[in-house]
Amino acid sequence: MTLPIPAEADWDQAPTLLDGAMNLDLTAEQCDLAYWFRAVAQGTLRDRAENGHTADEVTPEHMRKDGPLRDAQILELGCRSVAEAEGTKALAYYVAHATGLPEMDFFATQLMDEARHSMVFRNHLVEMGVPRDELHRTIAELSVDYKREVLDPILEFALQSVRDEDDFIGGVAIFTIIIEGVLAPAAELSERKWNLIDPAASAIARGAAIDEIRHLTVGSSIVREHLARHPEYRSRLMDIIVRGRKLWDTIPDKKYIMEREHLFQEGMHQHAGLIGDYEVWPGRRLLDTTAEERYTTAEQWTDKMAAARLVYMGLEEAIEILRLT
Repeated sequence: MTLPIPAEADWDQAPTLLDGAMNLDLTAEQCDLAYWFRAVAQGTLRDRAENGHTADEVTPEHMRKDGPLRDAQILELGCRSVAEAEGTKALAYYVAHATGLPEMDFFATQLMDEARHSMVFRNHLVEMGVPRDELHRTIAELSVDYKREVLDPILEFALQSVRDEDDFIGGVAIFTIIIEGVLAPAAELSERKWNLIDPAASAIARGAAIDEIRHLTVGSSIVREHLARHPEYRSRLMDIIVRGRKLWDTIPDKKYIMEREHLFQEGMHQHAGLIGDYEVWPGRRLLDTTAEERYTTAEQWTDKMAAARLVYMGLEEAIEILRLT
């Protein structure tokens, strides 16, 4: 008997990243290895395993031509591919330090998810015309400062907890609340803004977002369950959140996001006829948005999503600490 694909992993039924991360309740016990092989490998990834999109979700010719749109996409996916690759390496420590078998199995699947994301982001650059034999050099060159200034500090913060201090729950909180929680809305925006301009890229972002829903919700449930069993851990967790927020305030992520958003701004107006009246969010045409507005809106999504997850974990007092806008 073939079991149905759970709605949250079904390509057509899964909610948006924001809706799913704010409203779904998934646990490590639910999202075990069997779940991943059935729901993700045979569900979400059906016909999308290699490139993150189907043959019908094409890479338009204009994305292969030199110009601001192509430059924006290469910057975005190049940096995101490095972020996912570095996250994969960090998650190996989560597998090694997991406090139980359900947690170990879940983080083994998250490790696979992040490695896949890195792969499909890289592969799309090849689809856009970056020569495969120059791919890794190209990505390394464009991401060297981003890796040093943004990725290395936040991942080292996570590894200090899970690897050096053997605090698995603290590491889960950092990955779920600080790292995934802050970076995830960029994936939501990517899916929306590339919808008509680059359907393949939008599909790739959609697949990654379906995975991120699971990462955020299960990570939140692990922290929630631990706090229920060990309320004395709350003070340690609040200290981690305060230190994480202070760290994030020192990280110059905005300059990297705005560089590609300004390129996107220039490029989208060159293809205004293709975009037309498409609304990037309800009531707002993509063509009417600015780079700053898109960045600010993604920050607002972050605050809204973080607030919902913190309430779920019983950490309402952390909402104001993490508020970005």
